[in-house]
Amino acid sequence: MSNLRFSLRCAVLTVMGLAFLVPAFAQQEGPMQPIEKQAPAPPANAPAPPAPTPPPPTATGTPSNPGPATTAPAAGSSAPKPGKVEIPSGTSIPLVLHNGISTHSAKVGDPVYFETLFPIMVDGRVAIPAGSYVSGEVTESKRPGRVKGRGELMIKLNTLILTNGYMVNLNAVPRDAGTGGRETVDNEGKVIGDSDKASDVGTVAKTTAAGAGIGGIATRSAKGVGIGAGVGAAAGLMAVLLTRGPDAELPRGTTVDVTLNRPILLDSDKDQFTGPGQASTLAGPPNREPQRSKIPF
Repeated sequence: MSNLRFSLRCAVLTVMGLAFLVPAFAQQEGPMQPIEKQAPAPPANAPAPPAPTPPPPTATGTPSNPGPATTAPAAGSSAPKPGKVEIPSGTSIPLVLHNGISTHSAKVGDPVYFETLFPIMVDGRVAIPAGSYVSGEVTESKRPGRVKGRGELMIKLNTLILTNGYMVNLNAVPRDAGTGGRETVDNEGKVIGDSDKASDVGTVAKTTAAGAGIGGIATRSAKGVGIGAGVGAAAGLMAVLLTRGPDAELPRGTTVDVTLNRPILLDSDKDQFTGPGQASTLAGPPNREPQRSKIPF
């Protein structure tokens, strides 16, 4: 009986010892991790997956960092500058003169003032409306000679002032002028007066006839007529020599066509016009005959 009790006591002590040892061992090893499932290995003869296709390259950037697509301009293109309205070289602009000028009194540096008569269109829009102003100056003024030589005027147009007050530089000279007289314009833009040769011949003829008549009445003879005619011719020739030829004139209301020597670039944000504009009502100069200027004038 005593042996049986001893065996039972040993068994109880063994179970109690195991109960204390299991939690201590679990604390030292850490919590138990779940077992991860691994993907099955592909078969040995399976084909490799296709490689991803890279994106096509753009005009700028790389496939990994593409930049914005751009279109290169065609070689030799002459596109206008952005924000600009270009009036090309050779454009003709009709003007009317507000202040008359003449070689009789004009001096180098005197101002001249014009106004545009017709709107200038560029790409279907009004670039220079009618009624815009053009200012310039006299660059040469030459009076006609007593025996030969004609009056000459040279003007240069410097500034274009649009109807909204926007101003741009202008480099132009006249190509034609309607003065009401016989002035002409050469290839350099010089206004040239008339020579009035017909008037010179008429002056001599009139004085010759008058002298002949006076001589005939005074002497009642052919000799007296001849003497009178000679005296009259000399008087007529003296009258021509003591007077200048006709001055070159641009009266108020003269119409002038100018041609641009170079392109004009206008800022598009300032060149905004919805109508053609309107020029001032200004009567043109009347037709006139050339007249000599008497000495000392």
